[in-house]
Amino acid sequence: MKKKEHKECLSALVPVRDTLDIIGGKWKILILISIWEGNKHFREIERSIPKLSTKVLSKELKEMEENKLIVRTIINGFPVRTEYTPTEYSKTLQKVIKELQGWGINHRKEIFGKG
Repeated sequence: MKKKEHKECLSALVPVRDTLDIIGGKWKILILISIWEGNKHFREIERSIPKLSTKVLSKELKEMEENKLIVRTIINGFPVRTEYTPTEYSKTLQKVIKELQGWGINHRKEIFGKG
């Protein structure tokens, strides 16, 4: 295989880095899956993901809203509630996340066996 030139390498690396900047880290994809599964309120999302702290969830939701993955809506009533819903744009990630899920299943089998 021929070694890639610097320019060719960067053209592959930059979009991947951009993607990881948006959905990378320990929690964002898990939060997005939780919202896709119907958890719309802060506490529902928080309870659906073990070991996710309130502070981290708040920060991640703000970043996800800034990147147009979710919409935050204030529901008037008593008490006032906040609802998070996925955007159509976020759904363009479903195929990628499904592939990650499949890879993760196969990786567990590879490392831990068919336990």
